[in-house]
Amino acid sequence: MMNRVMLIGSIGAGKSTLTNALLGKQVEAVKTQSLVYHDWIVDTPGEYTENPLFYKNIMATALEVTHVFYIQDATGDKMVFPPGFSSGIPKLSVGVVTKADHPDADIERTIQKLKQAVTDGPIVVTSSITGKGIQLLRDLAACNSLQELKEYAAVRRQYDFIFR
Repeated sequence: MMNRVMLIGSIGAGKSTLTNALLGKQVEAVKTQSLVYHDWIVDTPGEYTENPLFYKNIMATALEVTHVFYIQDATGDKMVFPPGFSSGIPKLSVGVVTKADHPDADIERTIQKLKQAVTDGPIVVTSSITGKGIQLLRDLAACNSLQELKEYAAVRRQYDFIFR
């Protein structure tokens, strides 16, 4: 089975822009209205995480994927993931800080937010504009176990890549 990643996060967090960057597409992102399958990525509407009534959609879609990327916008104050959220989804978890290149980005605050939601897995600081962290995410999506994620992280100790 080919690994498949589901991206979840709030409306406007950068999920669709990140999807395009991961796939090497130079197209403008549009508001995701429903699940969108792009090759090895499943892009979800932000409403899925902003409204707990839609958590069942996240859980159902998680059955189709190997990884879940938890997307948190570095420019926003809003945190939509409850503490320990990733522990309720039995898939490989990766926290993703988006918009790190933005002048209003608060990367440290965003990392701390993701550390509360992602209980076991790496956190990667990214910019879909500059390409920062994009290859790291592709590499993590190719990992098949938590042990592989940890081994990958052990070799790549850097500021933009934190392992929980």
